[in-house]
Amino acid sequence: MDWSSSTTVGLVFVMTFLIILKIGSFLNSNRRKNLPPGPRALPIIGNLHLFDLKRPYRTYLQLSKEYGPVYSVQMGQRKIVVLSGYETVKEALVNQADAFAERPKIPIFEDLTKGYGLVFAHGENWKVMRRFTLTTLRDFGMGKRAIEDRIVEEYGYLLDTIGSQEAVANIIVSILLGKRFDYKDSRFIRLLQLTNESVRLAGKPLVTVMLNNFMLLFYWMANKTLLKNKDEFHAYVKVTFIEHLKTLDKNDLRSFIDAFLVKQQEKSTSNGYFHNDNLLSLVSNLFTAGLETISSTLNWSLLLMLKYPEIQRKVQEEIEQVIGSNPPRIEHRTQMPYTDAVIHEVQRFASILPLDLPHETTTDVILKDYFIPKGLPLSFPQRVMFT
Repeated sequence: MDWSSSTTVGLVFVMTFLIILKIGSFLNSNRRKNLPPGPRALPIIGNLHLFDLKRPYRTYLQLSKEYGPVYSVQMGQRKIVVLSGYETVKEALVNQADAFAERPKIPIFEDLTKGYGLVFAHGENWKVMRRFTLTTLRDFGMGKRAIEDRIVEEYGYLLDTIGSQEAVANIIVSILLGKRFDYKDSRFIRLLQLTNESVRLAGKPLVTVMLNNFMLLFYWMANKTLLKNKDEFHAYVKVTFIEHLKTLDKNDLRSFIDAFLVKQQEKSTSNGYFHNDNLLSLVSNLFTAGLETISSTLNWSLLLMLKYPEIQRKVQEEIEQVIGSNPPRIEHRTQMPYTDAVIHEVQRFASILPLDLPHETTTDVILKDYFIPKGLPLSFPQRVMFT
């Protein structure tokens, strides 16, 4: 064997030896760090072949029975840690909230929001927008008796036009924009259409499970329509806040938009976050989230009342006994324990968001003795949490 051949053989031997050491080191490191267990992944598709893409939460439930409350799955090229069960989710989102507070950068939602707003915001921008949103909504009565008058007012209109979704949307609109719409207003109807279509497209189980790993497929399915709907919704909100800016009075705030515009004019360390892109995304986030969650809960309650007419009858009897034909008020709640319990049971039972919004770790963290590295996406399937 000549010198060049022996050198080549030597290099191959060294490289092979180094690769073996690297693999061994990686495996030992994983064992040492005790990463969450999970099913063996296939090349390219990962664990997608295991999933019921119409009802992925069923697959999550089966996997949780096999691997426990903390496990991992491979979605295409992306690893995701799944947390299931009340105690595990509480430990992550309450006891170690800061470590699980980030959102993963999912391409379609990055296109839609650019990281602004609240739902898919990141880092300091999310903290500032969240703090402002909570404070402002409380100032406008959310969670307080002050919101009761808005609800009772809308109740009066609802008696003439039965349309639960429109009523819910109008309460939200009155806080965000400072006015209500007639249920037949073409602009109002269009905003509802845009929101419903976008939620339907973005919430498809196939899309949610894949988390945009196969971008060409996803763009073909939904991206074009979602971006078009976003632009149309934002265009309407932009016209609204320009009108509000003309008559803005910091001593007489009419809406959430007014409060944001006043904050925008203040000089503070967080002022740089109060720009128009964040305002557009915030209004869109709050409108969509408020409309979808409440209207879906109402739809679930109607379906469950149809399924359990004896419960419906008891609720109706209590309503007639305590309220009669009068508008409902907060003080009635303590006088209606059965109805209150039924509402809570609907909220517990209903699958409002079967695959909850994904989170991402902000740092290396230990959960239930498992090591979860920084920057790893996490899923909280509701049907697993409460089954």
